[in-house]
Amino acid sequence: MNVDPFGLERWFAKYEHEADVMLAESGIRSLEADRFDLDPGEVGYVIPTNGDPEFRADVGDRYGRSADEVLFTCGTQEANFLAFLSLVASAEPVGEEGIGSGSHAVVVTPTYQALHAVPEAFGEVTRVKLSPPEWRLDPDAVADAVREDTAVVVVNNPNNPTGRYHDEARVREVYDVAVEHDAYLLCDEVYRLLASDPQEPVASFGAHGVSTTSLTKAYGLSGLRFGWIAGPEPVVERAWRWKDYTTISPSIFGQHVAKQALGRREDRILEENRELADGNRERIAAWVDRHGLEWYDPASVNAFPTVPEGFSDAREFCRTVVEEAGVVLAPGDLFGFPDRFRVGFGHRREVLEEGLDRVSAVIEAHADDPDGSGEEAAGGGDAAATHDAALDGGSR
Repeated sequence: MNVDPFGLERWFAKYEHEADVMLAESGIRSLEADRFDLDPGEVGYVIPTNGDPEFRADVGDRYGRSADEVLFTCGTQEANFLAFLSLVASAEPVGEEGIGSGSHAVVVTPTYQALHAVPEAFGEVTRVKLSPPEWRLDPDAVADAVREDTAVVVVNNPNNPTGRYHDEARVREVYDVAVEHDAYLLCDEVYRLLASDPQEPVASFGAHGVSTTSLTKAYGLSGLRFGWIAGPEPVVERAWRWKDYTTISPSIFGQHVAKQALGRREDRILEENRELADGNRERIAAWVDRHGLEWYDPASVNAFPTVPEGFSDAREFCRTVVEEAGVVLAPGDLFGFPDRFRVGFGHRREVLEEGLDRVSAVIEAHADDPDGSGEEAAGGGDAAATHDAALDGGSR
């Protein structure tokens, strides 16, 4: 078994800690801890290790599923990892009548690298590529990619990095493809609740639907590292077996605060976060238009615009921006598109505006000085204060 280096994380590791403004983050700004009761009582393991049964039942109700069809995890990353261990690492059927039998996955890309790199480490992956400018999900292309040994079809919705919210009708068509081929549809839905009118989760579609998510992107609680898998009991049961060999149980602090965030505080949290996302979406739209870039108007807090003129590709552009202006962006080649870059706009307004102003200065300087012979394009300001404010998200 071999897994590719995580390109996005390596990029962050190289530039994040020395930068002033982190505009590559993909989630909403972080909430302050003092909004919650932080005393969980005794600091031990969560028992049972799949999570508090009553809380799992509450979460399961969101999908029309039982407590035994929910497994709490350390963020969406572990949820997806355990799902792939359960569905792809073994060729044996996961459910009844051969559902999920095989070591092949169909993954819709571009997407978060873990959604194709992890199943590729265990088995074989066929990628179904979305195409700009609409990035529209094509159920027929998914059907063409499915094989007899396909265990799972993988989508994330809304999509990272493009921000495209795939139509529910199309997602249901993809679900029907999975059903027809005795496979599961796994949907990473970590951005779903940032939309003002969220679609139904895939785990509510039926016996072949699996949803993964967490409180990171939509709730602004990345530091909790609290997520879950919701889906058919055979998948969740097998994932639980694997979990006992990874993090054993969810964080006692994470579960304690998650109960509050998903309780009476939830409506207020989501209302605040959607309002912030909507306002910042207008700002990033104006900025993209100002520089004549192409993009798809996103439903989440990621934008995936084209690289400005004056730069050979996204890697050169993003490297120039971080070195000259202290702003981290994510080059699109990390997602398979070297002519685009990812910029997150879930930050506090002042952080976003500071970052975009600095990037604008770089773009304009290089438009006037295409050979790069001029002075540094941007920077200045209270870098330390900006750095502290800008690195508060922790959302990859």
